[in-house]
Amino acid sequence: MERPPNNLPVPSPGPEYYLPSQMGEMEAQASPVHLKRLLGFLLKFWWIPVITLLLGSGAAVAYVLKKPPTFVSHGIMWETAKVRLPDGALFSEDVQTFLGTQMELLKSTRLRQAAFARLPTNAIPVDADRKPMEVSIKVSQTPKSSMLIIQSSSADPAFARDYLDALMSEYLDYKKIIRKTISGDTLASISSQVSNTERELQEHQDAWMSFQRTNNYAVLQEESTVAGGYLARLKTQLSDLQLEARLLQATAFNVATNAAGNTNSSLDWLQPITSGPAMAQPSERQTAIKELELLRMQRERLSKYLRPKHPKIAKLDVDIDRAEKLLDIFRRQSHDQLAASRQAIQLKIENVIASIQEWESKVTEANSRVAEAERLKQNISRGQAVYERLVALLRNVDISRSIDQETLSVLEPASAAERTYKEEIAICGFGAFVGLAVGFGIVLLIALRDDRFTSVVEVLEKIPDELVGQVPNIPRLKKGKSPLLLKDGEARHMYLESYRNLRSALLFLAVEGARPKLILITSALPNEGKSTISANLARTLAQGGARVLLVDGDLRKGALHELLGLERGPGLSELLSSSENQENYLQTNCMPNLSFVGCGRRTGDPGDLFLGARLEELLGLWKAQYDYVIIDSTPVFAADDATTLAPKMDGTLFVVRNRFSGAREVQEALALLYRRQARVLGVIYNRADTTSRSYYYYKHADYYTREKPE
Repeated sequence: MERPPNNLPVPSPGPEYYLPSQMGEMEAQASPVHLKRLLGFLLKFWWIPVITLLLGSGAAVAYVLKKPPTFVSHGIMWETAKVRLPDGALFSEDVQTFLGTQMELLKSTRLRQAAFARLPTNAIPVDADRKPMEVSIKVSQTPKSSMLIIQSSSADPAFARDYLDALMSEYLDYKKIIRKTISGDTLASISSQVSNTERELQEHQDAWMSFQRTNNYAVLQEESTVAGGYLARLKTQLSDLQLEARLLQATAFNVATNAAGNTNSSLDWLQPITSGPAMAQPSERQTAIKELELLRMQRERLSKYLRPKHPKIAKLDVDIDRAEKLLDIFRRQSHDQLAASRQAIQLKIENVIASIQEWESKVTEANSRVAEAERLKQNISRGQAVYERLVALLRNVDISRSIDQETLSVLEPASAAERTYKEEIAICGFGAFVGLAVGFGIVLLIALRDDRFTSVVEVLEKIPDELVGQVPNIPRLKKGKSPLLLKDGEARHMYLESYRNLRSALLFLAVEGARPKLILITSALPNEGKSTISANLARTLAQGGARVLLVDGDLRKGALHELLGLERGPGLSELLSSSENQENYLQTNCMPNLSFVGCGRRTGDPGDLFLGARLEELLGLWKAQYDYVIIDSTPVFAADDATTLAPKMDGTLFVVRNRFSGAREVQEALALLYRRQARVLGVIYNRADTTSRSYYYYKHADYYTREKPE
């Protein structure tokens, strides 16, 4: 990597920063309001919830004072016992939702209007607008019971009580009317169904009587049984004949096959025929077959020793020919007999099939007439059962119509109305709650929109740069009773040790290359304490034996000379404008090892002085003569001086002030420094809250107690 032309260490790449709009979106997503931060804002803006509480409570009290008084009357209704009739002709309702339904019914508009109409006109008071006075109804159920507590609220005590009595009476009357209406409609519907069922039953009975006049049911049943049995026997006979026909067909096939193949040596073609009724004299055929087989066997045996024309062989051939002719005669006789048997069996099968068809029609007709009789009887039975049930139901409904089955009744009538303050208390409490909620909401909104740092934890969360030191807040500094500058024999040990810690951090800073000597101290906005930190850090380094040069680089409003009690000029502005020896501008009467260069006189364009070659010449001289050069610069957003000087320095320390510096401004200022190739060494957290749990440095004062001289 190439080094800059001024031979300064190459700035290390800084953390990734974003544009202000992007930073706002990320911060809104990743930076929740911590409880401690919110408590801090509550402590700071405690007066906002107090004011909103007073305003909310005052508005509620004003409304209560303007609102007319409220009088409440109570009445109780309960679910009484009921008689359960044996036939079950009772009105029924959903048990699970019964009381809930009655509660809504009592609050319904219809019953409330009917209750108003039930009262005399002179008993209904009117309000200032000559309208009927409003009354509210509240119905509740006593836990684990079937009691309903009805409450009426009104500005007139007598009206609240009268209206509640009227509402309960109207509820009971309305339930009776509904029950009578329902029972009347049910009775008319059942009566219509009874008439229709009676007419249908009479029609079924007439149809049965007409059927009996033309048919005898017992005879029909007997005919159906006999015909079914005879039909079953015919089907059995048909099955036997069909089996015999298949056997004859198989025999004829074997005979034809043997005849075609000239296989006279087998007896298979004659076996089925021997069992047929038309077959005769089977022993003669068997004898001829055996004789033929014996002749063939004898010829086969003699042919091994004798010539074919030998007299014995010739005689055997003649005998064999004669036996074969005899068997041909027997075969032809068997074929004719087989054909006659098959024809006879086929005639029997046809006759049986015709009989089956005839009896099947008879069985079907008989069964259909029996089924018709059964259907007519079942119609009569069903119609009779429905008719008897409807008649019984009609009788029960007619009886239960005149029975009062209302299950809710008045246990306690409306009580005398009493003054209540529950609504007023609720209104006041609601007003106070709304006031507090609005106040806390305002504080929360302020906390959400205020991104100023309140603890070192927030600094670490929102700034990715290293935290090199914390400077505690000294309460006496606010009152002006103690100087900001460290002095010899400093008794504020916590304040002193914080700068010593900052010095150690600078001495042992983990950086690449040479240790930084040219150090710029800046901040995002004015009044963040960078000048005080610059002076005290320079003094602390000088007390440690280092040669230190403190330069007031704020050529516009530099005030380091006032803090140190030295002269303003001649200073840096004159040094940058001339080529004189720098020794004439150094002030060394502050403390050993510490030299100071003031800001000098004010010029028209101080920022242009930092762009000349004179600055780089001075920086080179100072870097060679001193161990550390501390330059206090302008804030980043006050002028461009800091961003012009920062790239020329070995490192930059960025000051952040507690409860003053905003996260957005700090992030954008650091991003600007990194874009100018500045090397940011870290962040210094100024005026840290020592009472915070996150701050635990140097709180043990007993380690710094000096012994009294003897």
